[in-house]
Amino acid sequence: MKPKKDIKWLKKPETHNYPAAYSYLCLIYKEPVVGKMVDELKAASVLRFKAKDIFRAANVSLLGVSNSHVEKDRKKIKKNSSISPILLVRDSQNGKVIIADGYHRLCAIYSFDEDAVILCKII
Repeated sequence: MKPKKDIKWLKKPETHNYPAAYSYLCLIYKEPVVGKMVDELKAASVLRFKAKDIFRAANVSLLGVSNSHVEKDRKKIKKNSSISPILLVRDSQNGKVIIADGYHRLCAIYSFDEDAVILCKII
């Protein structure tokens, strides 16, 4: 059985998370739409969802601990460093959630506990 780990969270996403979300979302949507999405994410409240539910809704693969970014986030969690909430966008047209920023953090947390509660902003 995987060891469960208490996750320490920042109260809000870090400033650099929004440009990262913008860059990723520009691959999926047109730039003017993405600007509005990021503004909405900035204004959104922080909510809580289980890691396993986000993976199901996003329909993405779990990255292994051998991924350097996942391992970096796992080390932060092990050191009890606070991590940034993830940024999510509902893609109603396709019936899924897009992880705009925080995919590696989500994978790192899941590796400790699939039932862990994830702090996130979602629009």
